[in-house]
Amino acid sequence: MSKNSHRSRFKLQLINKSALIRLTFLITILLALIFWGWSMMFWMPKISYQGKLPPLKPAEITLKKLLEQDLQTLSVEIGSRNNNQYQKLNQAKDFFINSFSQAGYKVQIQEYQIDNQSYYNLEVEKTGITKPEEIIVIGGHYDSAYTSPGANDNGTGAAATLELARIFANQNTNRTIKFVAFTNEEPPFFWTENMGSLVYAKNLKQQGKNIVAMLSLETMGYFDDQPGSQEYPYPINLIYPNQGNFISFIGNLKSSNLVKTAISSFRNHVKFPSQGTALPASIPGVGWSDQWSFWQQDYQGIMVTDTAPYRYKYYHTGDDTIDKIDFDKFTRVVNGLVAVISDLSQ
Repeated sequence: MSKNSHRSRFKLQLINKSALIRLTFLITILLALIFWGWSMMFWMPKISYQGKLPPLKPAEITLKKLLEQDLQTLSVEIGSRNNNQYQKLNQAKDFFINSFSQAGYKVQIQEYQIDNQSYYNLEVEKTGITKPEEIIVIGGHYDSAYTSPGANDNGTGAAATLELARIFANQNTNRTIKFVAFTNEEPPFFWTENMGSLVYAKNLKQQGKNIVAMLSLETMGYFDDQPGSQEYPYPINLIYPNQGNFISFIGNLKSSNLVKTAISSFRNHVKFPSQGTALPASIPGVGWSDQWSFWQQDYQGIMVTDTAPYRYKYYHTGDDTIDKIDFDKFTRVVNGLVAVISDLSQ
C-alpha cells in the first residue's frame, strides 16, 4: 500500500473520530437541555396526594361556612360586577372594605380613573416582624366577566383572599404580607394598562418594594373526578392527569423556584391532589390572571387555580353559579394555602 493510501486512510479515521466526538458532544448538550427543561418546568418536589380525602376538621368546617357566606354575597346577592355593572362592582368593593375592616385591618384604597369613572384596588397589610421589607402579595380579582355572576371566576379567589387575610390578622410573621382585592382583571381591561393588578404592581415597583412572592388566587372551586374532565394545551396533555380533581400551581420560567416551594409546602401539609408547572408565559393559560401583572414588573408570581377553562365549562358564562362550587374541596385548598403562606412568610 502506498504512503498516499496510508495518509488518506489516516485522515479518514481522524475525520470519523472528530465527527463522533462532535456528535457525542451535541447529544450530551441535548440531553442536558432536556434534563434542565424537565427539572425547571415539570419536576415538582414530593408527590401529589392520592386516595380518599379525610373528613373536614372543625376549623375547616368553620372556614367552609365563611367561604359559603362570602360566595353567597358576591355571586348571588351582588352578582355580575364589572365596568358594565358599575354599581354592583362598587357593592363588591364596599363588601371587601367592610370585611377587611371588621377583621382589624386598615384598608389602603388605590383609586384610579378610566373614562371618568373610579376603580379601586383594596390592600391590607400584616407587617412582618424580623424582615418587614420582604413582602409577599396574596391577591384575587373581585370583578366578573360580562354578565356572569362569577361564583368560581373569581368569587372563589376573592373570597379565599379575604378569608386568608382574616386568618393571618392575628398571626405573627417574619415577612410582610399584603392581601389585595384587585379590580378589572376581566375584559376589556385584561392585559391592558387599566388592569387593576398591573396598576397596583407598577406602583409597587415605582416605590422600590421588594416583592419576594406573589400568589394569584384564580378560579379555585370546581373539581371533577371523571376521566377526561381535564384538558390542557398541547403538549402539556401528554404529561398531566386527565381528571380535574386537583389544584394547580402555575408560574412562568422565572418563577420556577416559587412554584416548587409553594407546592412542596402544600403537599407537606395537606391531603389533597396538586399539580405544579413552570412554563413559558406564551403558552395559553399560563399568564391568564393577575400574576401576569407582576411578571411585567420582574417579580416572581404564581397562579393557584383549578385551571379555569381547561376544566370549567361554565367559565365566563351566566352559569358560573354558586351551585357549581365544591365547598369541601375548595375549603381544603384554602386551608392548604394557610400553610403555604405561613411557610413563605418565615
